Amino acid sequence: MEQAQEHAPRVVDAHHHYWKLEAQEQAWRTSDHSHIARDYEPADLASELVGSGVDATVLVQSVDSSDENDRLAAYASSCGTVAGVVGWLPLEQPEAARAELARADTTAWAGVRCLVGKRSLEWLGNPDVISLFGDLAERGLSWDIVPVTPDQVSAVGALTRAVPDLRVVLDHLARPPVDSAGWEPWAGQIAELATSPSVSIKVSVGIDVLTAWSQWRPDELARYVDWALAQFGPQRSMLASNWPVILLQRSYREAWQDLSALVAATGLSASDLAAVRGGAAINAYRLHESIPAA
Repeated sequence: MEQAQEHAPRVVDAHHHYWKLEAQEQAWRTSDHSHIARDYEPADLASELVGSGVDATVLVQSVDSSDENDRLAAYASSCGTVAGVVGWLPLEQPEAARAELARADTTAWAGVRCLVGKRSLEWLGNPDVISLFGDLAERGLSWDIVPVTPDQVSAVGALTRAVPDLRVVLDHLARPPVDSAGWEPWAGQIAELATSPSVSIKVSVGIDVLTAWSQWRPDELARYVDWALAQFGPQRSMLASNWPVILLQRSYREAWQDLSALVAATGLSASDLAAVRGGAAINAYRLHESIPAA
């Protein structure tokens, strides 16, 4: 009898960007970020993915505009490694969000987000906003967010209770205080958010940490990665590069290797490590059809 062929686990980079500098105004970029003030397109990343053993990626918006959605759709249709897109919606304005959802090419969409910074998220309690998120959940779309204040964490938690079917993805370890070697309130916030089974987290480094950090020190990330994995578990933790923003401190391959090593150092089994390196992203973003088995 012929034995069933075993397929290697798929490796997914759960968060990266492409952009054309002159085509979009990135309000988050300052003089501290001149190193990444250039175009970044699929050809710039292709060899890095191959060299790092990454099979597919999740492409994430970097500016809040409908033009950005059009660019993301074009990248997704022309780039074979993009398995899913996190598009932009003006989530604070449900009517405008629904209009953009109807206008945009959402064929490749796996999730949505808008840039919130440290702004209040009180609007998440608006009944029309809750209804919008309910519709997004029915469409199978996740919501990416980086809650960094206690009030934001409370607002996100309340939304997960109001819309339990909504999958929420916390980007960039929810901004741990690596640069100050701090712990609370971040650790408590992570533990609080992890109590919701619909919330996942990305093991990646955001622009705030990369900007404040004097140099790349993966050893300083270790206890934050350990804590996040302990709270969320490997099935709700996903590895992500945040390329090209990561280039502020490290090359793609070096950063991917370092972050992978931090995850492996927690003592995960082979199957759990495979989940963090791909399975969790496939589940959170529902990429099963776009990433077939090898």
